[in-house]
Parts: sequence; C-alpha cells; structure tokens
Amino acid sequence: MTRVGLGYDIHRLVPGRKLILGGVFIPHGRGPLGHSDGDCLIHALADALLGAAGEGDIGQIFPDTDPRYKDICSLDLLRAVVARLKKKGWRILQADTVVVMERPKLAPHVAAMKAVLAPLLGIKPGALGIKAKTQEGLGAVGRGAAVLCWAVVQLGPSPGKRKKTKK
Repeated sequence: MTRVGLGYDIHRLVPGRKLILGGVFIPHGRGPLGHSDGDCLIHALADALLGAAGEGDIGQIFPDTDPRYKDICSLDLLRAVVARLKKKGWRILQADTVVVMERPKLAPHVAAMKAVLAPLLGIKPGALGIKAKTQEGLGAVGRGAAVLCWAVVQLGPSPGKRKKTKK
C-alpha cells in the first residue's frame, strides 16, 4: 500500500529576512516572513508528508504560538517530520515540488536544494523533483511580493514494517 500527500505554502517576502529555500541560502534583498525561517519549500514538503500519513499539518505540530519554533531552521522541522513518519512505519518513495517565485532565478540553486533535501528524505536525488517557475507577472507572486510552493509525495511502508503475506 502506498499513500500520496499534497502540500502547499506561501510566504510574503519582506526586507531584512534571509531567503532560504530547500535548506539553501539564496542571495536576495528580501526573504519570507514567518515564525520559523520561512522556508516555503520545506513547509510544503512537510505538509505533504504529514498529509500522506494522516498526521495533520506543520501548523498543528509546530504551532507559531510556541516560542520554541521562533526562527527555527525548517530543516529541523523536516527532520522531525521524517522521524515521526519513520516511527509510524512509513518511508518516502518520492517527492515532487514546484517553487513559484518571480526573482531571483532559482534554477541555478536546484542542484544544491536536492543535495540538501534528498538525503534528509532518505531518497536518491532522482526521486526528488524541484521545479522553479514564475507567475508571469501575475498576482502577489508575480509582483515579487511572495513565494509559493507545492509538493506532492508518495509514501510506502518501511521494509521492516511490511505485513507478512500468506503463501
């Protein structure tokens, strides 16, 4: 049995914040406003993973009302989500993501994002898609005021947790 989860996140971009996507710092004049570091890509991935496992969302597990998560590195949140799923008997089979942002161009950073995220997810880089898109000048994202991300993941049972079949 496999499960699929869908995640979405959006953050307003503001001056004075670092732009971190997929655990990678990207030089830019603005960064995501958020309680944590605002890594939109990781938040979408975490929500997709939690959704596939029927575990809610990152806002429920890591509420922005809890000071422990103020300015936390989103990689730490993703590690906690992956550990939670592993404990429940799930493993990640693949993930596909879309990052929508007008500027800066993200394609040069995709390989670095995959190098950070694939090992953390326990998958090969080829099982992780990261696509960089623009909004063609439309809406808040198109004006450069926001970044948004979509993620879809596929989970399967951990090898040691599979049910034995009768012969």
